[in-house]
Amino acid sequence: MSSIALGTLVFICLFGAALVGILVRDRLPAHHLDAESKDVIRLSTAVVATLSALALGLLIASANNVYNNAEAELRTSAARLLLLDQVMAHYGPETADARSRLHRLVENRLVQGWGTAAEQAASEPYDENQGIEPVQGELRNLVPATGPQRLLQARALDISGLLAEAHWMLVESSSEGLPTAFLVILVFWLAWLFLTFGLQAPANPTVIGVMLVCSLSVAAAIFLVIDMAHPYLGVIHVSDEPLRAALEHIASRQLR
Repeated sequence: MSSIALGTLVFICLFGAALVGILVRDRLPAHHLDAESKDVIRLSTAVVATLSALALGLLIASANNVYNNAEAELRTSAARLLLLDQVMAHYGPETADARSRLHRLVENRLVQGWGTAAEQAASEPYDENQGIEPVQGELRNLVPATGPQRLLQARALDISGLLAEAHWMLVESSSEGLPTAFLVILVFWLAWLFLTFGLQAPANPTVIGVMLVCSLSVAAAIFLVIDMAHPYLGVIHVSDEPLRAALEHIASRQLR
């Protein structure tokens, strides 16, 4: 389910719980909502509100860290791609095939991360031919004739190894996100809070409007957490500009 759909579902749950509380309020016996009962409700609600606020704050911070780390990793990988192409260019014309494979690798990475849904579905993330491994194979098959070429080959293999590690870390972490059980419990806490708010509020347009805005605000926070926890998907996603810039530089070098 997409982050927008989940955010909408959370909004419906919270606002619906508030409306249920308002409707139930008029049907409860008067002594159930006297001053002493309301004090107990407020104290109980404060405990759940504190837990919910702490959990939501930590989730937002964690999701922001995931997004920032993914953005930094993408920029680092783009810089390493440029460096690898430069090292292979300095090695000599023997690396022409490897450089062509590197060019196709960047194109495949753009499709996997920012292509259409059909293009992403057709892409196999565990296919080694779409990763850096073919380039590493070309580099290992090189036979350096001079000392500088041996150094350049070793340097290129080191850089390609870092790129391979980043690629597989991305593949393995792409399915990670907010645990379903944790999300269900958090939404339950929040729905209970809004229900108690409705129990203590009279049914008038101002109260309903405030409940609507508050439900929308909390649902928007849940949406941000879910969306930013998947930095290459959804509305808020990492820009592909570093990879596109790297692709342009690699293509321009190969035309020289």
